[in-house]
Amino acid sequence: MARPRTVLITTVSGALLGALTLSALPASAAPGPARDPRPVREGAGRDTASVAPGTRTARSLTPDVTLRTDGGYPRRTELTVPPVDPADKSIRLGLAPYHSLAPRLNALQKLGDRVSVEVAGHSAGGHELYLVTVTAPESAREAREQERMRELIENAPAAAAKDPRIKAAYKTPVFINNNIHGNEWEGTDAALELIEELATATDGKTAGLLARTRILLNVTANPDGRIAGTRANANGFDLNRDFITASQPEARAIRRIAIDRQPAVMLDLHGYVNGTLIEPTTPPHGENYEYDLFLRNSYANALGMEKAVNGLGYTPHKDGVEPAVIPFRDEEEGWDDWPPIFTPQYMPFQGAVAAHTIEFPMTVNNRAYDTLPEAELRRRSAINVDIAGAAMRATLDYTYTRRASVIADQIETFRRGAAGEAQRPVSEETVPGVPGIGPEDVYTTAFPRAYVIPAGRSQRSTVAAGRLVDHLVANDVRVGQAADGSYVVDMRQPKRGIANVILAEGRDISADVSTMYDISGWSLGLLWGATVEKVSGGPVPRVVRTVHAASPTGRVAPFGDLLLRLDDPKELAAVNALLAQGVKVRRTEDGAAVVPGSARALARVLAERYGVVFRATWQRGTAPLERTRVAASVSAGELFALREMGFEVVPVSAQVLNAGFDWSAVDVLFVSRGLDYGQLTPAAREAFGASGAGVVGIGAAGAAFNTAAGLIPATAVEGNGDANGVVAVRNAGGALTGGAPGHTFVYSPMWFTELGAGVRAEQSYAAADPLVSGHWRAAGPEGRGGPADAAGQASVVSGTAAGGVPVVLFGTEPLFRDHPKGAFAQVGRALLAR
Repeated sequence: MARPRTVLITTVSGALLGALTLSALPASAAPGPARDPRPVREGAGRDTASVAPGTRTARSLTPDVTLRTDGGYPRRTELTVPPVDPADKSIRLGLAPYHSLAPRLNALQKLGDRVSVEVAGHSAGGHELYLVTVTAPESAREAREQERMRELIENAPAAAAKDPRIKAAYKTPVFINNNIHGNEWEGTDAALELIEELATATDGKTAGLLARTRILLNVTANPDGRIAGTRANANGFDLNRDFITASQPEARAIRRIAIDRQPAVMLDLHGYVNGTLIEPTTPPHGENYEYDLFLRNSYANALGMEKAVNGLGYTPHKDGVEPAVIPFRDEEEGWDDWPPIFTPQYMPFQGAVAAHTIEFPMTVNNRAYDTLPEAELRRRSAINVDIAGAAMRATLDYTYTRRASVIADQIETFRRGAAGEAQRPVSEETVPGVPGIGPEDVYTTAFPRAYVIPAGRSQRSTVAAGRLVDHLVANDVRVGQAADGSYVVDMRQPKRGIANVILAEGRDISADVSTMYDISGWSLGLLWGATVEKVSGGPVPRVVRTVHAASPTGRVAPFGDLLLRLDDPKELAAVNALLAQGVKVRRTEDGAAVVPGSARALARVLAERYGVVFRATWQRGTAPLERTRVAASVSAGELFALREMGFEVVPVSAQVLNAGFDWSAVDVLFVSRGLDYGQLTPAAREAFGASGAGVVGIGAAGAAFNTAAGLIPATAVEGNGDANGVVAVRNAGGALTGGAPGHTFVYSPMWFTELGAGVRAEQSYAAADPLVSGHWRAAGPEGRGGPADAAGQASVVSGTAAGGVPVVLFGTEPLFRDHPKGAFAQVGRALLAR
């Protein structure tokens, strides 16, 4: 039954200024507009965070923090107070600047025995991430008992379902994640008000809540962005797109909270959609969830939050606030929970049976921040804080009143996985009380019996296999090892959902919905460069040991010259380290690196550091490799990936090049966005032409630069701009794609036709339907730009421009959000080919 549609880095802050107050911040009551226009959902598609030329993105060198699981509560931490930063963007909104959080949390810990603060990690810019736990006091023995019950729920769910102690005494964990988008501020301030309220309340209801609940609050998940007023962190990453790759320290900190604390219910606070948007979502729904358990809790909690938010009394006429919206009930598509890259869509795999994005209604960021009067911004922010607080309190009420069923459903989630049971399709019979469920809501999968990541000759890349295994373990997936060294993921395990998310090839959902919010395909099993085999029937290899980390993969042959395959970003990092130290390295015809035996000592260091393999070889190589210095007009994710591979990168733009750029310090120009050849001055064009710098281009921007500069003859054909996913490709071999995987990633896919003399198709889309998983339809009235048009066409081409300048053009997205690791080496090889 279809639903009706409704219309709808740097350390910064300083010593505390004046006396500390724990009361709510004042706000202006200035009148507002009748209605904020509903914004387009930000951040969908390619990396949207750009990199300012001449800047270096931050990289956190602080190791990930492991949260304490010992000792009782409260667990007090005297937080270090950073220096005051008067430029903190929160201040203009009347909200708490980052530098005020540590002293405020220090004071809150002293109000009684309910508030604990821990440092859960550090941001990319080096700022501390504050995790607050509010609960009734626990002795060390009582805390150990809570941990025992938590472990039992996950690891022995059938027993946990019958355990009377869990029914009587287990504290339900609730997780509230705030400010993951740095310029969506108000969840932080609502959280501070809630913490103070719970710390000081004397009523019986609060005492009962805290006796049976642990309330976990990530006060600001993105302090870098909070301070700077940016959506992204200091590395330029949208953190709410990073929960499968986990490239950023903030995402890894949240993942650690999810694993160690195992929340049953969670909220993720965002802005700005008017009326207040409260998930659950429209189709398609993630096929790896126990969605029947998830939907019944998420929908019921959403109703309570809707009632609380609307009950605040804000109106369109008086305040500019529209009534709340629940997408599952009120919309048909466009706000889905298909990709597990968002925080609430990741949390169910770690045990959450209700998880919600909440979008405040009143826009205060971007253009509004710069153009509206401060009084109006503060009025709007105060409304958003009020609404965020209402959602938080309603969720705590739901968790408290439905405690027994919430815990039972979390146990059942893990029990089904451990037992290898089939999922239950949602229907009005399996999820009573949720109206409007129809066939469009049914997304299930058939889990394989196991996955095997083979060892030895069957494995394409031991370094990629090791990274994949470590990633599985980091996501709390159980991995075993067979006698032959192969890794085995038995899918009869409590967290089979996240195991399948990581390893499965995914699904083509092009026919299911007309539009998607963000990416529709992902597969670390296909995109991270390791060989992964699915066991659908038959025996599972016998496991001889449990894996807590992949076996060491680095080694160096004891004699002769050394061959280093360049199939993985770690191998590119190793060869760049050798080149930076002056080692004379040569390239083979299929793109590997030959390292002289005289560099064996350096090779041993790099083998240990990166886990790469230097094999003995008698090859001499066909051409020298040299250290490549890159000028790049790229996204933040691409810049991060280039530096991950050890390239020396200088961000550029048309403005930088027009100002008189020194091309003598650059070997290759890399263009994927933001650099239009037509915007260059005649002098800048002449300087580029005389530089002899090679060119690597990605997507429409790279292809347009090639055409405008008259480099190599190739016609770029743009497919459906909304398409994305995992595609099958055929590699031509040679120095660029020799040994490359048979799959890569596309967003707004492109291909090349009419290749001129000397232009080589290095890679092509599969001759049959190339889309393996994702969403890629033909577009327009003529139905063009779909996978059938791309089939067999060149996806990567290379050639030589005038003056012997090498050029490589990609119609794929091999560095997308630092994700498709197995395709990185194609870009790395292209940059070295000069």
